Amino acid sequence: MLKTLTVNNFALIDHVQIAFAPGLNILTGETGAGKSILIDALSAILGERASVDSIRRDCDYFRVEAVFDISGSQALAGLLDEQGVTCEEDTLIISRRLTRSGKNTVTVNGCQIPLVVLRQIGELLIDMHGQHENQALLRPQAHLALIDEYADKVEPILADYKSAYQQWQQIHAELADHETRSRERERRIEMLLWQTEEIEQAELRLGEDEQWQQEIRLLANVEKIVHAVSHSYILLKQGERGSAVLSALGEIRRELEAAVRYDESLRPKAEALTECLYQLDDIASDLRQYADGIDSDPGRLQKLEDRMAVIQNLKKKYGSTIAEILVYQQQAVTELEALQQTGHTVEQLAAKGQELEDKLTHLSARLDQERRQAAAELETAVTLQLRDLGMANAVFSVAISFIDKFLSTGRNEVICLFSANRGEDPKPLQKVASGGELSRIALAIKSVSAYKDSVGTVIFDEVDAGIGGKTAQMVAEKIAFVASSKQVLCITHSPAIASMADIHFLAEKVVDSDRTITLVRQLAPPDRMLELARMVAGDNTTQIAVENARQMIETAIKKKEKWTNEV
Repeated sequence: MLKTLTVNNFALIDHVQIAFAPGLNILTGETGAGKSILIDALSAILGERASVDSIRRDCDYFRVEAVFDISGSQALAGLLDEQGVTCEEDTLIISRRLTRSGKNTVTVNGCQIPLVVLRQIGELLIDMHGQHENQALLRPQAHLALIDEYADKVEPILADYKSAYQQWQQIHAELADHETRSRERERRIEMLLWQTEEIEQAELRLGEDEQWQQEIRLLANVEKIVHAVSHSYILLKQGERGSAVLSALGEIRRELEAAVRYDESLRPKAEALTECLYQLDDIASDLRQYADGIDSDPGRLQKLEDRMAVIQNLKKKYGSTIAEILVYQQQAVTELEALQQTGHTVEQLAAKGQELEDKLTHLSARLDQERRQAAAELETAVTLQLRDLGMANAVFSVAISFIDKFLSTGRNEVICLFSANRGEDPKPLQKVASGGELSRIALAIKSVSAYKDSVGTVIFDEVDAGIGGKTAQMVAEKIAFVASSKQVLCITHSPAIASMADIHFLAEKVVDSDRTITLVRQLAPPDRMLELARMVAGDNTTQIAVENARQMIETAIKKKEKWTNEV
């Protein structure tokens, strides 16, 4: 329930604070007095779009604050808990501030929240019903929502359906994506198979390229090596144009050994020379064996060169080293396995999609059943309400069809039908309902559905447009009846509706210091009677008009007392 609304610097409003009460709160005033401004301010606090043009001239911002009693609202409590908003004594304080720079600041019990969350909260706090909502009845897409709101059992089934539908759509999108990419995937699989097979057939070993490179270098230069080794052996053992190196060193050793007999200081040199002779002799033997054992097999050289050509070719394609080639091979194998698993994934997705489709079929059938039952009940209830509203021959019906495809709301298409005259077949609402008829239809629907929802406050914004006389009286009684179970705020020009008020507010424009401002005040009983008289007689407010207003109020009180006693 809305307890208070405070508006600052909003359009023509400088500062207004209104304390609302349970039951029927009526707001009246001359055309242009600012009643719609209050509705705009209240819409802003409920999360609707707000413009900087709404900021009062010469002001930097507007600020709107509303205080609600939210006791008993489980859905709202759950939403607030999700946002980390705590409530003390079931009180909710919503504040919205908009600056000329466009900065929006929204707080709920002191916690800042996004505008989209404020809109969700607003939908659970107030049901706004006016000419715009009447026009919504002309849109067939709103008719299904009307049935779902009225049906008691639809909500949990529809929630399950929407969850399954979302998953079903996602799977179909994935399957479509797989189909789109299938050719590219097949080309990639073919290439990876060829690459991994090419590397696998090479049977690479780490370090083999360096090993074969060294052997190739040896085999390619075997003649030079043999010549160098043989010549070195000759120089050591045989010599050229004179004694061999070993022979010359042997002669030197003998000379030194002779000298040692006379000078012992030469012995280390003689021994060192002897050691060198032994080493050189061993080297000469090794060179002889090396020269005898070296193989100049040209077939081996060709084989190694062919092997290195294979390795070099792989290096050009897959990596600069054998290690990098093998890493690429492993990566290719992993990717190939993943791509080859896609076929299995597609099968799994298709199976899951069929499972969800079966579920959607079952849930859509249940939705269809519940909607048809609710539609039948709504048809009867709304038709009775319309007859109470002076449309004795009116017929309201709902046509529900079961279509051959899944929609986000099931497999139903719904259209509301209406006939105002006896003998006329009901036709689509948007084709036959006049403005006044549409207003009464909307009120009839609200009357039969109001008790079903958990929203604590209903706003009727000039629902009396286009009606008068006896019909206006009937509309007034319907609104008052809704107010017997909910808080209702009604903006009206109809004295019949205003006479039903539990509390009456007047909006009026005044000029203060050469500036026009809108004021809203609660009317005491005498002032209320004068306002009703003005609404009946205009500026010609006679004593008869005042007496007429008094009688209207007394009649309204008696009717409400009667309803209370009947309940």
